[in-house]
Amino acid sequence: MRIIFKNFRIIDEDTDKIADVITENGIISAVLPGQDSAAKHEKDAALIIDGAGFSGGAQSDKTPVLMPAFVDLHAHFREPGIIEKDTPFPSETLESASLSAAAGGFGTVVSMANTRPVTDSIKQAAALKSRSDRLGIVDLYPVLSLSKNLDGKELSEITSLSLKSSTYIPLMLSEDGKDLADDDLFLAAIKEAGRIGIPVSCHCDLGGDEYNAVRRVIELGKKAASQMAASQMAASHTTACHIHIAHVAKKEAVELIRAEKDRAKRTHAGESGFVLTCEVMPHNLCLTEKDAAKLGDKSWGRVNPPLAFEEDRKALIAALVDGTIDAIATDHAPHSDADKEAGMPGFSAFETAFAASYSELVRSNSAIDLKRLSSIMSAVPARFLGFDQESRGRRGLIQAGYRADLVIIDTEAAWDVNPRAFKTRGNNTPFIGRKLYGKVLMTLYGGRVVFCS
Repeated sequence: MRIIFKNFRIIDEDTDKIADVITENGIISAVLPGQDSAAKHEKDAALIIDGAGFSGGAQSDKTPVLMPAFVDLHAHFREPGIIEKDTPFPSETLESASLSAAAGGFGTVVSMANTRPVTDSIKQAAALKSRSDRLGIVDLYPVLSLSKNLDGKELSEITSLSLKSSTYIPLMLSEDGKDLADDDLFLAAIKEAGRIGIPVSCHCDLGGDEYNAVRRVIELGKKAASQMAASQMAASHTTACHIHIAHVAKKEAVELIRAEKDRAKRTHAGESGFVLTCEVMPHNLCLTEKDAAKLGDKSWGRVNPPLAFEEDRKALIAALVDGTIDAIATDHAPHSDADKEAGMPGFSAFETAFAASYSELVRSNSAIDLKRLSSIMSAVPARFLGFDQESRGRRGLIQAGYRADLVIIDTEAAWDVNPRAFKTRGNNTPFIGRKLYGKVLMTLYGGRVVFCS
């Protein structure tokens, strides 16, 4: 099936131009800039979407933007989960979370393992992946926990993962907010991840001391890489150990990560097999502890790590600008109203992620441009997960040969955040009532329209 996008502003990590894009059977087949229009290809097109006058209900006379769909390294889908006592339905489902992700412009999502029961086996993860694939709304990749039942005592089935025989290979491993307190067990988990060449996402929440938690995982990651290199265990991989720091929130942690990355560049430490990356959340880029207090810092404003101070927020933005922080992720964590009132931490984030980031980083402060925002929400996280490889289905850029995971955005459209209109069942957004800019008008997953506003 051929779809043609005419007269769009094409934005990705490398591109900012007016062009036409042609997709064939879910794959981008051509990007035709300038006078080389797609008119001669229109005869057999199943769908033609013309950016000229295309507003999707938004009030704007600007050329709409066509970007690669976003890739989220960190989300909570809540399934399998608990059934609420007063309803036959859980507070979030695979379906509602997937629809929410699509409405936010996401095409690929990594979901955490703190489900009930915990996703600690290959069979569990494969079953959730299979259900998601049948839905066909987003490309979901459940992580495996590092330990059985997230109890920190014994490694999970990560020890059984095999690139040749496993029915499912996760693209990331994580112990979620607990992390592993036992250094020896964590070191063993890192080595298992290195054996199969996938990142370990570390939440660094132990004791609420982000700085020392980050320092610990860096030191253990470097130790694991050194031991693996010495024993030739990672000879078949380009990296023996990839530590990814989740939801960085504090100035001191940012400075530590920057220093380690600078040291690695000076000493060519990356050649030893240790790679360090990190992510930041939109709410940490936009909000502070004052916003948490207004929302209720023990209820609707509660999140882990907590919203920090203005100096921390500014440090995070500076770290995005200089490349210390690699990617923006959501930490989408939907909760029922009752759970938030009771103090459960976390925010629903899929449907505000782009608009909050764009409003703060591009429109208000010009800290970065749209190309850079696309890079840190699409191309960079896609590369982390191996989606720069043709065998996995390339995504994150608008180029011939890449999968047609695309999002149309009106960057001039302003909208007021109303969580009751969200696709997610979690109304717990810290942006409630705020005016944001940048409206997702349409999302395509593998060349199929999965959301239209």
